[in-house]
Amino acid sequence: QAGGVPVLIPSLIAESGWDALYARLDGLLFSGGGDISLDLFTGDAHPRIDEVDPLRDAVEMNLIRAAASGGKPFLGICRGAQAVNVALGGTLYTHLPDQLPNALDHAYPGNLRTVLVHEVKIEEGTRIAEILGEPIVKVNSLHHQGLKDIAPSLRVTGHAPDGLVEAIELTDHPFGIAVQWHPEWLTDQQSDCVLRFMIQ
Repeated sequence: QAGGVPVLIPSLIAESGWDALYARLDGLLFSGGGDISLDLFTGDAHPRIDEVDPLRDAVEMNLIRAAASGGKPFLGICRGAQAVNVALGGTLYTHLPDQLPNALDHAYPGNLRTVLVHEVKIEEGTRIAEILGEPIVKVNSLHHQGLKDIAPSLRVTGHAPDGLVEAIELTDHPFGIAVQWHPEWLTDQQSDCVLRFMIQ
């Protein structure tokens, strides 16, 4: 709907071949999914860590670093935002209810993916502020992990009311944005703009 042509990137090319595919792509979207392996960042082990896919982790780390250094547009969504932070040197809360004081409920079930459940305050003067056009937006929320220590090359661009980082962007980059919510499942104009700006 936003005008792009999707190309699926198989995890099996994590070791070789990812760079050839990367060179043919105009941009990258890192989507939601399972949790990222603790082998890739300093975090607390937790029994709720689930659906770890080391091959997917590996190919996404390679692609994110290449896009960050090469100036290729990318958008991270939910797990994708976490992958961007980890790939560039950041860390994660591995289970928000146990690790973030006074945390909101961020892990709504998938059948509520279109429901707006909390606000995000957007920082002025950021790319995401330019895209959304509002200082506060309401978003859906389907994650039990979250961004903790933010990678040095990233700028925090949005917070939830409990202080959790909900949006980040890469400084000095044409389009390197990541959000913790799922704009692709929402129907409001602001969410649509996130995807359209990335493709344009």
